Amino acid sequence: MPEVTSQHRTGIALIVAAAVAWSTAPFFTRLLPFDSWTILFWRGLFGGGVIALVLVVMQGRRGVRDLIAMRPSGWLVAGLSTVGMVTFIPSLQLTSVANVAVIVAVQPFAAAAIAWIWLRETVRPRTLLASGVAFAGVVVTVSGAGGTADYRGIGLACVMMLAISVMTVAIRRHRETSMVAAAALSNFLGSLVSIPFAQGLGSVTAANLGVLALFGICQVGLGLTLFTLGSRLLPSGQASLIATLETPLMPFWVWLAFAEVPSVRALVGGALVMGAVVADIAAERRTQPVQPAEW
Repeated sequence: MPEVTSQHRTGIALIVAAAVAWSTAPFFTRLLPFDSWTILFWRGLFGGGVIALVLVVMQGRRGVRDLIAMRPSGWLVAGLSTVGMVTFIPSLQLTSVANVAVIVAVQPFAAAAIAWIWLRETVRPRTLLASGVAFAGVVVTVSGAGGTADYRGIGLACVMMLAISVMTVAIRRHRETSMVAAAALSNFLGSLVSIPFAQGLGSVTAANLGVLALFGICQVGLGLTLFTLGSRLLPSGQASLIATLETPLMPFWVWLAFAEVPSVRALVGGALVMGAVVADIAAERRTQPVQPAEW
């Protein structure tokens, strides 16, 4: 029993750390004076490199095989992840971080809807109710958009959220797919498609390169590694609930560093969405028997 409790606490700490790492994306994006394609190129190289390294260290030859002999389902997951990445960074540059964070938080409900359409998974009434509340939160947030750039940023954030939602269902449909290998590939694909559009590749200084390396290694690579390790020690519902800490932390860092204050509508919409997410995941956890986690 003490060993199980220790593993549980370790799992919680790892998922919290992963959420903190993921939430720093807006901070790095605001810190870097480059177009989104330049950021995506370098972030993808560093992020993909560290993820591939972790995969090989953890799984050895199997990890190398997963990277080289990617199945069609792996390419599907990597492609959807790439779409999510190349729309996420520009959305942060075009609209407020709070707006993007609210839309990101709706992803579990979008995934549930897609799973119902694609896999015919049953959607519980409480999830439908929570989805309605979350949708209302997005409507409140979007109603506060202040111009063309805001609408474009919100639109890109919606595309990103839908791409990640489809990716989530694809992973569930193809459980044999190595998520870590697909994540590494998607980062490299993001770098590849960025090359023709990146305008600042030649103007990156050594200091900028250091920040970009931290962006890719810490936010992408470290975040995924911590979440992968932590999710082995916790029930999936609890891991998902803790990971939602990313949403309120995203605007917090840019408020702290750049004094970017969320609008009242974004705060109200975010509260509705976060309340719906937490309530739905917590209700799901209460209906499942508690079982000790296994490696």
